[in-house]
Amino acid sequence: MKIIVTANIVPFMPGGADYHINGLTDHLRLQGHSVELLRFPFRFSPESDVERTMAYCEGTNLRTPNGVVVDKVISLQFPAYGVQHDDHSIWVMHQHRAAYELYDENTASDGLKALRPEVAAYDVRVLGKAKRLFANSQCVADRLQANNGLTAQPLYHPPHGADDFYCASAEPYIFYPSRLDSLKRQDLLIRAAAHLTTPVKILIGGDGSQFRRYQQLIQDLGVADKVRLLGRFSEAEKLALYAKSLAVFFGSFDEDYGYITLEAMLSSKAVITCADSGGPLEFVEEGETGFVVEPEPEAIAERLDYLYSNQDKAQAMGRAGRDAYEQKGIAWEHVIEQLLA
Repeated sequence: MKIIVTANIVPFMPGGADYHINGLTDHLRLQGHSVELLRFPFRFSPESDVERTMAYCEGTNLRTPNGVVVDKVISLQFPAYGVQHDDHSIWVMHQHRAAYELYDENTASDGLKALRPEVAAYDVRVLGKAKRLFANSQCVADRLQANNGLTAQPLYHPPHGADDFYCASAEPYIFYPSRLDSLKRQDLLIRAAAHLTTPVKILIGGDGSQFRRYQQLIQDLGVADKVRLLGRFSEAEKLALYAKSLAVFFGSFDEDYGYITLEAMLSSKAVITCADSGGPLEFVEEGETGFVVEPEPEAIAERLDYLYSNQDKAQAMGRAGRDAYEQKGIAWEHVIEQLLA
């Protein structure tokens, strides 16, 4: 089949979305399909740029570009899922979050206030035309139902390099690899360090806009002996840090999906997440594969201390997590079968 995959691209801001987008296109090609990836440049502001991109995508007909017949279109992101095609499957990674769950009437600009209803109308209009509508997770499907009255089927996919994760003997540290961003809430883990009663350490991997703020927070709280910011690391280093960790923390706010949860499970590690973390809650079973706690430093510290003091239990939770991942049958072959049906 000739297939076009559409998504967006925010220049010089790579992230987990790239693994999702490239993973889909790579595995479609492995199955013998001819695939083109069409990524629309996207800017979060000014809002007029968002409006122009929405209009451009919705006005783009991909049935026969330049006379070449396209058999199918698969779209992943706002506003790229607005393109036109008769056989159009949409697999929503996330919508324009600034107009939905991250919207705050008290702080929103006049431009965002005006854009918000336009985004909702756009989503209802273009997503409603899809031949089949999928969501990245149950969390995203629930948002579509609540915000737009649309029913989407959750469709899980494996993280990048799923076969490469492994488990090694645990060392006494908690690992949290992610972009350093306010929504990822590494500050919760840093603040938890001030309440620890055991020698457990915290390793935070990644880079981002909050690096200097977190450095200062560590100094202000006097926890430099307990928390280390690792900065950027290689894939091999990431795998080893997962493998040797006692457990993994992932306390992001209202995450769409969350590769970190799945990567921890593939590494046979327990996961500590928060009650408002969204996607990870679909995988972390309280007391079985990890812990779900309130987003409070004291509550997080209590669970970190528990895992340090009960390392056999931590290992058992990790094994249960690996088993739970396997039982879900998460595989690209299943994803592509559903998208092409």
